[in-house]
Amino acid sequence: MNTTKNRLPANPWRERVESADWAAVTEEVNEYGGALLPQLLTPEETAEFRKHYGSDGLFRSTINMGRYRFGEGEYRYFRTPYPEPIEQLKQALYPRLLPIARDWWTKLGRETPWPDTLDEWLDMCHEAGQTKSTAILLKYGEKDWNALHRDLYGDLVFPLQVVVNLNEPGLDHTGGEFLLLEQRPRAQSRGTATLLPHGHGYVFTTRDRPVQSARGWSAAPVRHGVSAIRSGERHTLALVFHDAV
Repeated sequence: MNTTKNRLPANPWRERVESADWAAVTEEVNEYGGALLPQLLTPEETAEFRKHYGSDGLFRSTINMGRYRFGEGEYRYFRTPYPEPIEQLKQALYPRLLPIARDWWTKLGRETPWPDTLDEWLDMCHEAGQTKSTAILLKYGEKDWNALHRDLYGDLVFPLQVVVNLNEPGLDHTGGEFLLLEQRPRAQSRGTATLLPHGHGYVFTTRDRPVQSARGWSAAPVRHGVSAIRSGERHTLALVFHDAV
């Protein structure tokens, strides 16, 4: 009996990443600074991540956002080695995001320091003293929110990152839109709000990105955050592609 069709893919997370229309993703992130990705985690996997939040052994630190005036809510930094979906997703996403990053920095007249593989890039981060893990699990309850910010962590920065919603909008929570605010050169800031579907990823600008004008390319700083949770509970997984000091 042929059981091939019953076997799970060797790397389902890479297959999900590769299922994206990357030409369309690139076009959208170039235009708006962010773009929706396919479902990167199944409902079963998102439920497992939500359970992880209470497992102290998986995390290196916990941050109360209200204490630091980052908003309201809480998040935890994973220790390494990461749970398999995190490592596999980061390894699959990096080579797809790399051409966008290199194109952006070339337009801005900057050196492109990122090598072809994530492992090489993280080695560079570690040699520069950025050795702390940066994958984050965030938890928001009713009235919680995340202030506009940028996840820089050190001198070495990868200009794109990905967030995954671990809950079902409209069922598990209302509100909690993902926010981007772009400060355009010599112009008013532009904001976008996106309600992320359950398990889907969203790729967005970490620090700044190129914006074209009559004078050429300029760097537009971008910050991100989360609008207030109106009801329920929202968890997200944040994948940053550089480590922290």
